[in-house]
Amino acid sequence: MPLRARSALRRSAAQGTAMAVAAAMAVITGLAAAPAVHASPSATGALRWAPCDDPEEPGAECATLSVPVDWAHPDGPRLDLAVARRKATDPGARVGSMVFGPGGPGDSGVEMVVGSITRFSPEVRGRFDIVSFDPRGVGGSNPVTCSGALLAERPSPELRSQADFDATMAYNRRLRADCRDRTGPVFDHLDTARTVRDVDALRAALGERKLTFHGSSYGTLLGAQYAETYPRRVRAMVLESVMDHSVQATRDFLRAEAATAEDSFQEFVKWCDGAAHCALHGRDVRAVWQSLLARAGRGELEDPAKPGISLSSSGLVNRIAFRKFYEADYGGLATTIARMDASKRLPASSTSIAPLPAATPVFCSDWHLPVRDYKEYASLVAMMNKTAPDLPYLLPIHMVAACLGAPAANPQHRLDVHGAPPILVSNALHDPATGYPWAVSVAQQLGRNGVLLTYEGHGHGSVTSGPCMEDAVDNYLTDLTVPSRGTSCPAVPS
Repeated sequence: MPLRARSALRRSAAQGTAMAVAAAMAVITGLAAAPAVHASPSATGALRWAPCDDPEEPGAECATLSVPVDWAHPDGPRLDLAVARRKATDPGARVGSMVFGPGGPGDSGVEMVVGSITRFSPEVRGRFDIVSFDPRGVGGSNPVTCSGALLAERPSPELRSQADFDATMAYNRRLRADCRDRTGPVFDHLDTARTVRDVDALRAALGERKLTFHGSSYGTLLGAQYAETYPRRVRAMVLESVMDHSVQATRDFLRAEAATAEDSFQEFVKWCDGAAHCALHGRDVRAVWQSLLARAGRGELEDPAKPGISLSSSGLVNRIAFRKFYEADYGGLATTIARMDASKRLPASSTSIAPLPAATPVFCSDWHLPVRDYKEYASLVAMMNKTAPDLPYLLPIHMVAACLGAPAANPQHRLDVHGAPPILVSNALHDPATGYPWAVSVAQQLGRNGVLLTYEGHGHGSVTSGPCMEDAVDNYLTDLTVPSRGTSCPAVPS
């Protein structure tokens, strides 16, 4: 039966109570306990919901969940996790709560729930309470705090010598010490393995015997490691735009990131060549772009968002292009490039280094990406420039530079999941940040548990990209109907 038809039949028949649905799911999935080594985590008190303080977006409820700073010492210091939810819009057909794992790292799940949850289909919003949280170290959950003056001193990732490399290492040590002093004990407990325990505490506080989870981008690392740690506590799990935490070598990680970014640029050029409404149609798109990069490198390119202020080449790549690649907004990118190309040249000046996300320590604690010395660093930059000649100094090399010398509490490893139900792995063929090969790899690591759903289009995020994708995800989350292996959905015209 076609997915759309099956979805329509399901909606017309969904008149049972939430208790009946929950009971049915218990029969289908079983309720075997996880091994004793992963006993239920200790959270203090029930969630006390109250309206969130946002008059422009009413309807969301907020709460806090107290969890240990260090799960190895549950009686030690604690922190309050900020949590938010929007209740199911169709209470009579409610299945339960669905927890959303934010991306980034550094994205606020609370802001997403309070502001807008349009990233989910009407079917999912109707049948689930959408719940998310600010991960430890982010937003309202004991955010990482550092000296603004020290952050402003961040060295450029464009290292030119061993002296620059050594200076970056020394700066990183000073910054970590400053952030640790200002943030408190949670600073040393920010990795995703700890957040997995937080999510299980949230599951228990929500009264859910099994977790329904949707993780996007960096949130897929959280979901995958939850399934690895608590496989029998998973009801359903969607991993969308997938991080592959098994990539061990720094060179392999950076090459993969450069390749998927360059693929998006090439897709943009191809689209513009064939689309008469592209603002750059009929021109040499790559040549125009390279001229903008050259102007940015000389400090002569005006920032479209800050009149009179120059935009660096890194800002042009990571802020202007990448933002549009994420949204698959090729038309918008072409228009922006055309306007910047026609803009007046600023007097040549030095450009500032864009600040890294405050949650960079989260990334550093999850990824062991060592670089021995300047010689190796320069070879990595050269490799990235060869792989992505149109996108120099992509954000991943900034992250590697910022993590030099940092200890990784939760380093990369291949997934080892046993006893979980089918997990839906969703990715676009042309994702600028989490390349399709990563999704293939994660689905393979999940073995019989992994079911890959392919979106044949573009962008970072795909679960609501057209009726084929939307119905496949809706049926899986609501009814636990798993798409056939090898299911692929056509691209939605832009």
